[in-house]
Amino acid sequence: MSTFMPKAGEIDRKWYVIDAAGKPVGRVAALAADILRGKTKPIFVPHVDCGDFVIIVNADKAILTGNKLEKKIYYRHTGYIGHLKQVKAGTLMQTKPTKVMELAVKGMVPNTTIGRAALNRLHVYAGAEHKHQAQKPEVWDM
Repeated sequence: MSTFMPKAGEIDRKWYVIDAAGKPVGRVAALAADILRGKTKPIFVPHVDCGDFVIIVNADKAILTGNKLEKKIYYRHTGYIGHLKQVKAGTLMQTKPTKVMELAVKGMVPNTTIGRAALNRLHVYAGAEHKHQAQKPEVWDM
């Protein structure tokens, strides 16, 4: 008997909806990263991209625990000398709540071609509505 190895063309990708309302950002991001990588499937192998599509709704209603709204700072660099930009998590949650969730998931997938392909399957929406009803997504309960 030989070990089963999935091929990239044989992967059946499903769509899942995760509701982030009232849940911590990190918990939702960790679950989304596992689904995007394919770790919830029994055929998971680390060298094959076997993950599914993830839709996160109500990202604006997700919560940050503790003092993260005031203390957590997101940094980015423009590419010019001395242009390191920073923004507090509370400000970013008010202006771009989807960006907080995307950055959290991005930190939990590997920095490889498989991880970048997984992030292309992530769709984050601030409200309860999304435009992927045609794919018939299943609701993932946490």
